[in-house]
Amino acid sequence: MSKRQQLLYLFVIFTLMIAVAGCGSGGDSSETETSDKAVIQNAGSDTMVNLAQAWAEEYANVQPTVSVEVSGGGSGTGIAALINGTVDIANCSRQMKASEIERAKANTGKTPVELIVGYDALAVYVHEENPMNEISIEQLANIYGEGGNITKWSQLGISHSTCSGDEVIRISRQSNSGTYHYFREALLGNTADFKLGSRDLHGSKDVVELVEKTPCAIGYSGMGYRTDHVKVLDVAKKAGEQAFSPNVDNALSGDYPIARPLYIYSLGEATGKAKEYLDWILSAAGQKIVSANGYVPLETGAPMTESSDSSN
Repeated sequence: MSKRQQLLYLFVIFTLMIAVAGCGSGGDSSETETSDKAVIQNAGSDTMVNLAQAWAEEYANVQPTVSVEVSGGGSGTGIAALINGTVDIANCSRQMKASEIERAKANTGKTPVELIVGYDALAVYVHEENPMNEISIEQLANIYGEGGNITKWSQLGISHSTCSGDEVIRISRQSNSGTYHYFREALLGNTADFKLGSRDLHGSKDVVELVEKTPCAIGYSGMGYRTDHVKVLDVAKKAGEQAFSPNVDNALSGDYPIARPLYIYSLGEATGKAKEYLDWILSAAGQKIVSANGYVPLETGAPMTESSDSSN
């Protein structure tokens, strides 16, 4: 081999060594780190999605080897994913129906296990310039329910100058939402449905934002989505009775009539990393995040009883 050939041979070997070294160290380091993490798949309630994301972000600091992947879509979406076995845990702002539990058992061989992780007072929102300050469950039923005869603010004794047409514009949630099911049942029980013609939105935040921009609107959403640009109405169980605001004390005492538990469901008893995560959610650190996001943490009082039937 000539000297020139030797030099060429050494050059080729050196080039190959550099290429091999580049393949070993030039990849995305985050991809490697992610592959080493345990992943908990979590989907469901839009009411709870901000809270769930806050939990996940803080837990990444507590347990860097675990990644909690959060998505919303509504309680029905989370329950469907749980039934299909594609998530580890599902966030729900309503209880699972008996039929859903049976489908999960049939499909996965496991019975969903319910965990209450906090409480929410479902707030009734109106435009900030609406002069109304309180409303009753009966009035809400007559606004939202089939056969309800309230279609104008003047029927509620309100002179709402900002709402030029006097029309009550109903803002609601889509039917796969646990908030939709709970609010309908709180107003109408199991015997009636909402009337057509409402503006049905996908997310809790969307409801509050549309009410903020719509002088004639009324809507419902979790109390954690309250802003300074909407008004929250006090709610009475019956006309003529005292109305209460949606806050921690009134939710726990039962005085506020549309308060509810917030749930997480697992397939069977959670084990391993999922159990550790759920235990942390129930700890003081996890419950502090519940409070910071505008909801009612468990440690503030005894568990609230739920009177609604989740079978519809």
